[in-house]
Amino acid sequence: MMSWLLLLIIAGLAFYMASNLGANDVANSMGTSVGSKALTLKQAIIVAGILEFAGAVLFGREVSETLVTKVVNPETFVNQPQIYGLGMMVVLLTCGLWLQIATSQGWPVSSSHAVVGAIAGFSWVAAGWQAVDWSSVRLISFTWVITPLVSGLIANLFYGQIKRWILDQPDPLQQLAEWIPWLSVAVMGVFGVIVLPKITQPLQLFMAEAWHIDLPAYDLPIFIGAIAAITITVINWRRWHSWQETGTAKTADSVEPIFGHYQIISACFVAFAHGSNDVGNAVAPLAAIAHILKTGTVPLEGFSVPLWVLILGGLGIVTGLSLWGYKVIGTVGEDIIALRPSGGFCAELATAATVLLASRVGLPVSTSHALVGAVVGIGLAEGMKSIKFQTIKGILAAWLLTIPAATFLSVLFFNILIRFNVLGLV
Repeated sequence: MMSWLLLLIIAGLAFYMASNLGANDVANSMGTSVGSKALTLKQAIIVAGILEFAGAVLFGREVSETLVTKVVNPETFVNQPQIYGLGMMVVLLTCGLWLQIATSQGWPVSSSHAVVGAIAGFSWVAAGWQAVDWSSVRLISFTWVITPLVSGLIANLFYGQIKRWILDQPDPLQQLAEWIPWLSVAVMGVFGVIVLPKITQPLQLFMAEAWHIDLPAYDLPIFIGAIAAITITVINWRRWHSWQETGTAKTADSVEPIFGHYQIISACFVAFAHGSNDVGNAVAPLAAIAHILKTGTVPLEGFSVPLWVLILGGLGIVTGLSLWGYKVIGTVGEDIIALRPSGGFCAELATAATVLLASRVGLPVSTSHALVGAVVGIGLAEGMKSIKFQTIKGILAAWLLTIPAATFLSVLFFNILIRFNVLGLV
């Protein structure tokens, strides 16, 4: 009875953590879309809710397993599984609280950094300084600097080309016709590499088992991506022709509705990818505790996250973004610069490209950091006066505080729970 009651309490903590993660991180996928008016806040929350939940449930298992078994070596706690479980409970409480504080202030922070800081904090207290992989902490700290710089540079270069060859031309709408195919290839090329391999993996397995068709890993994603790029091109060409026939004014604003369409597509991809990746931050500790309560052992290699844990995380993310997501969406989408769909699309494309490049070289990065850097890059292309530097200062302060704040809170809560032997865990 006690184990079920304990699991219920910890599941509530995981839901709390996932809700705050959804409230804060939804700006990664929808902030620029709302800021540029490509989507209303209500539409963004509905779209993000569906795709974040789908990504979390269908593809969130791998990241969750990595967080449980890789950040700190769980073998350190083989003889103390209850201590490891207590520490993971502290991670949920610490990260949920820090994300709630950040969201209340409208700060877009990294949930991954908060999780790493919290795990480092309890591991340090429970097993000593050597239990923490401090090289990983240093590497993550390095990403604070490099990620927004790279993303900002990519966004600035891409938007600079859009501005030069389309927006600043005498007839932007006519000029856009030549670019529609390339924009379609760009959005499917960058986002397709992130999302399509995950989506098509179950289909490839089914084809191999049922029909004995064993395709190379990227053949099916490339085929689907090509068809999607052609379809998007045709749809936007038809939209372009309808605008031409109505005699739309030859101004830069005349092309923004079509860029808005591209931005909605890119936002959907980012939401799905974010749900599949960051749900692990919320549910990995719960999965580890559930394993300990069931088996009495620390989860090691071969550990598998139960489906109900992923569903709980997905529901928590959707709940948080629907209740409080507007706060951070406003900061990213409206309080850094005044975005238009063309700029918002470039920011999302740069964010995805940065995350993809980092994944290829094995560098842990924050989507929040990449997106903020990209938005600032768009602002630099528009002119320094367009950037609201007071907002940037607040965001930078939150970034610098995340790991030390999470580490401090984790140490504090862990010592309190150990001292009073809360719930009889130790």
